[in-house]
Amino acid sequence: MSTTINVNLACIENIDITPARLILDKLLAESPHDLTGFDPQIQFEILFPREQGDPRELSEIPEVRLWFIRLDATYPWLPYLLNWRAGELTRYTAMLVPHQFSRTEGIEFNAEALQIFVMHKVFMISQWLKQRGINSNEKLQHMAQSLGYEIDSEFFTLL
Repeated sequence: MSTTINVNLACIENIDITPARLILDKLLAESPHDLTGFDPQIQFEILFPREQGDPRELSEIPEVRLWFIRLDATYPWLPYLLNWRAGELTRYTAMLVPHQFSRTEGIEFNAEALQIFVMHKVFMISQWLKQRGINSNEKLQHMAQSLGYEIDSEFFTLL
């Protein structure tokens, strides 16, 4: 089930995460406690007008990034529910991790910042999953892998 969170200029200007809050709180209230078979594949529609000729990507606009920082502070487990196949995990990561764009290589994250981000998410989401009674870390491993990191299953026994 794909779910779109619409974010407009007023939300961004006021750092108002209400559109996300309404959807995420409802999804979690309706979801089974253990999330078995629950895969909402959340994506964002960001409506932020730019001047003609503005070459910046949305992740390069400070106001947009600030909105995502607030969202991540409120829902730090959100990357687990994003539509990874549609590129939402990479786009979400770009909102929070320093990066550059290359014409030949595409997005290039700051390696150390990305490593810190991935490990923070692994620790945070692993704890969140355990609180929900989920003992499988397979999707979490896939999430890290999609950002370029291999995490051995044995690592989770340390947590």
